[in-house]
Amino acid sequence: MPESLSEARQEWWTGKRGRSLEGLSAFGSLEELILDNNLLGNDLVLPGLPRLHTLTLNKNQISDLESLLDHLAEVTPALEYLSLLGNVACPNELISLEKDEEDYKRYRCFVLHKLPNLKFLDARKVTRKEREEALVRGSFMKVVKPKASSDHVEAPPEHPYTPLPSASRDLTNHRGVLGKCRYVYYGKNSEGNRFIRDDQL
Repeated sequence: MPESLSEARQEWWTGKRGRSLEGLSAFGSLEELILDNNLLGNDLVLPGLPRLHTLTLNKNQISDLESLLDHLAEVTPALEYLSLLGNVACPNELISLEKDEEDYKRYRCFVLHKLPNLKFLDARKVTRKEREEALVRGSFMKVVKPKASSDHVEAPPEHPYTPLPSASRDLTNHRGVLGKCRYVYYGKNSEGNRFIRDDQL
């Protein structure tokens, strides 16, 4: 049995105990655990750590947020500080340009729904408003990705899409085309009154 945390970590790295971190079970009084930059994935298994109040898992390879939170709720009942920055499970613009502040707010709401005793999440203090919203809406903030179906594969179109009428697609028969269209903004955020003219006010 390892006599210190550093020995337990060394055994884990040398493969004697695998990636389950079960060597930490010898430290039932552990209160803080830093596991940043350890290539930990969705198979992370922690032993029961009833006194653990601080856990950082920054910059790992965790993508399944719900499974992680369910596991932490079971094995770390005293957890008050959690940081998951740098993981796919924590959506922010540092990980993906497709993510924005709204994605991060939904993530925080879902985490607080699963772990209501948290006081800090990702180096930001949990507010009373966030806690109240998590009680009401937290269960609806789960992000579900559709599973890729291998049964049905759409065939690519024979002709690439073009907005021009069929009569004007023939390169040997040039004719003028007049079209009328309406522009609709489908972006994620509001553009305000950028497209409103003075005569429409």
